[in-house]
Amino acid sequence: MSRASNNAAANNSSVRKTASRETSSERPSLRERMSQDLQLRGMSPRTQKDYLREVRKLACHDNSPPDQRTERQVGDYLLYLINDCDFAPGSLGVAYSGIKFFYTFTEPRDWDVLKKLRRPKQKTLPSVLTIDQVHRLIAAVKQHRNTVYFWTVYTLGLRLEEGLHLQVGDLDAQRMMVHVHRGKGAKDRYLPLPKCTLAILRGYWSTHRNPLLLFPAIGRNKQAASTTTRPMDATTVQGCMQRVVEIAAQKEGLDPHVAPRHCHTSFRSRRLVALDAEVSWAQQLANDPRLPAPDGRRGRPGTREVGRDRATGRGHVYGAPGTAEDRAR
Repeated sequence: MSRASNNAAANNSSVRKTASRETSSERPSLRERMSQDLQLRGMSPRTQKDYLREVRKLACHDNSPPDQRTERQVGDYLLYLINDCDFAPGSLGVAYSGIKFFYTFTEPRDWDVLKKLRRPKQKTLPSVLTIDQVHRLIAAVKQHRNTVYFWTVYTLGLRLEEGLHLQVGDLDAQRMMVHVHRGKGAKDRYLPLPKCTLAILRGYWSTHRNPLLLFPAIGRNKQAASTTTRPMDATTVQGCMQRVVEIAAQKEGLDPHVAPRHCHTSFRSRRLVALDAEVSWAQQLANDPRLPAPDGRRGRPGTREVGRDRATGRGHVYGAPGTAEDRAR
């Protein structure tokens, strides 16, 4: 009788262990839970990536899971970032926001340390490049696709991700307008399209003819540009600009901290009216002496069908390059 009871107890114990292992395997990890919480809160993909990175760095600081940390340990880590790492206010804000999100939504904690941190507000002036500096930087870029990308970002005043995700249907050659989708703050906006930029984009698009993207990823074999649905990677243009700036800093004393975002700030500082002085340089870039001068017009589209063919409903830039329709425009 005792032997039978022992066997039954052993069987029950093994069943409980198996059920416990199955439950633990089905339970999502802390990273998965936080990722789900970020998506439910409507955070952008970049914000999700930044917040997950900061919590991972917190866990790697002394190799302890973040859900097992005490309030004192979290406070010591924030002091470590301030005093030892000398984080700038912007970087400190990202780290603090990611940690606060984790202990507010994923593993709720009512800690005073999450309410104490105050970042010093800094109002710094952006670095603004002269027209000549921008021309020399873009001319130093060797790959044609990167050259066209930087020229487009500069003349349209786009941010890095906005330029990468430009689509064929975003350009309206009749009204000379560009529709920027989900810019900063998830806001759409319209921008005037200079004729020099349109001509350069026409020439570049004809090299890959992707039906969706203006700047598609070319792939490892450099043959995927015409069919891919993925834009160029941000690290591609960032690395290109970094290499060009390093060379320019050594030769001409340019600020080594120049990044693609400074094309955006430089455009905002001088506005579109100064583009008339850049036509000859744009002609060299497009290799087309017949390139028309930009008119600098600012208009409003009369309909939401911007960049779309009213007959077919499909997006388009300007029709097939070199056609009679193209030349008529």
